[in-house]
Amino acid sequence: MRDPVMERATLAAKRDFDLLPRSTEIVVQPARRSDLGALSDMANRLVPGVQITEPDLERYYSFDPGSILTFCRKDKLLGAVAFLYLNDRGHDALILDDMNLTHPDIGLLAGSSEPVSAIYVWAIAGLGRAMAGLGNVSTHLSQPRLAPADLYAQPSSADGRNLMIAIGFEPIPSYQHELWRYQRPWNRVPLNAPTAQPARSFADARH
Repeated sequence: MRDPVMERATLAAKRDFDLLPRSTEIVVQPARRSDLGALSDMANRLVPGVQITEPDLERYYSFDPGSILTFCRKDKLLGAVAFLYLNDRGHDALILDDMNLTHPDIGLLAGSSEPVSAIYVWAIAGLGRAMAGLGNVSTHLSQPRLAPADLYAQPSSADGRNLMIAIGFEPIPSYQHELWRYQRPWNRVPLNAPTAQPARSFADARH
């Protein structure tokens, strides 16, 4: 996540990602195969530490075309966000720092008929008003297959961290370096509810 995206984000105050308003100006939709070359170039230019080729994107796109969403305004491509929809093994591997986030193993991703255990924000890049479409992204992630899964991310800049804070992400203890989580509203335990041991706690990660 890098400055050109975050500098123009309109999320000045902390807001809940799942409650962000939809934009009628920015169109968010699954990427087309013909977009992949431009998206690879954009990610390499705008996202710190990312070096991904068009064939790399093609591999994950072929596995799940719905994992890459584009931001467009007046038919102009402004950016994209790519997700890793993780299965149970992938979720554990993320927490335990046991997966290659640059070139993740396809076996850690949820197939179309497999429950999605966690959603990792793999990369996000954009220009201009692209981030005004984040509410549209939250709508996409509220479909039945994806709604139960919390979101995870690793901000790679101060601006990326500010954006995470602004839309409700919080750092969590894990073996993965600076892993942040956004817990979906329907997964949150009420403040007055009895404390329960989470399924994937940091303490359990050693066992």
